[in-house]
Amino acid sequence: MRLIAAFCGLLALLVQPATAEAPPRLKPLEQQLAMIAGYNPNVGIAALDLRSGEVVSIHGDEPFPMASTVKVAIAANYLAQVEHGRRTLNDTIRGRSARQLIDAMLINSDNYATDILLRDLGGPQTVQKWLTQQGITGLRIDRSIAQLLADRRDLRDIRDSTTPRAMVDLLHRIDSGKLLRPQSRSYLLDVMSRCKTGRNRMKALLPAGTPVEHKTGTLAGYTSDVGFITLPDGRRLAVALFARSSPDRPRTLAQAARAIYDGFTAALRAPFTAAFASP
Repeated sequence: MRLIAAFCGLLALLVQPATAEAPPRLKPLEQQLAMIAGYNPNVGIAALDLRSGEVVSIHGDEPFPMASTVKVAIAANYLAQVEHGRRTLNDTIRGRSARQLIDAMLINSDNYATDILLRDLGGPQTVQKWLTQQGITGLRIDRSIAQLLADRRDLRDIRDSTTPRAMVDLLHRIDSGKLLRPQSRSYLLDVMSRCKTGRNRMKALLPAGTPVEHKTGTLAGYTSDVGFITLPDGRRLAVALFARSSPDRPRTLAQAARAIYDGFTAALRAPFTAAFASP
């Protein structure tokens, strides 16, 4: 009997979601997300209420490949350079304007356009230095897209990776004006709202007409989607969804996004307790 009890106790520990403590009114959402993830360490989720600072995450501090979600950081770095007068959106780079390259990079996930812009900025190390200067940790940029795709694939490689919580930190800083001025922020969010890839992910199960600004990432055996979701009352969420080596990854991300939408909407009706420390 003691052995059985010990085994049951161990099993209970194993199925607990690897997450920081969520506020009490978001506990039901945390449990639902853990079930959607199947208590699978290969699924990472983080969602931040940009108004209250409340956050819920599943494996939120585990590194996952960024793949094309890195393009948000690259675009933000270029726009910061524009704000400092070092570049303009009308600069011609390899026959295309910077504006055209950013649109291609974020709307159609054009890898070639991404690497042109990245090279013009000074390479991955330049963008990484900028992120570090801004105090963003848990997110690293090591290679160009071409190098990443050419190298032998390892979905647990910490190069070019981010934790879900680090990604929502980046999104929060973009939204709050800590990284970009209002004009640049509005431009970036407008481009992200026109993303054409990954319609079966974050947006798939949300109510029709829900405003979403996002960027997807895809590798063999890996699927991701990061961005912003607006709730019916105008409250906005920063969301990061990652899944590797698990079946039906797009469906898992879509279900997680809908659970986040419903969970935060329901939490608005519950008494406010204490906000989680905002990234």
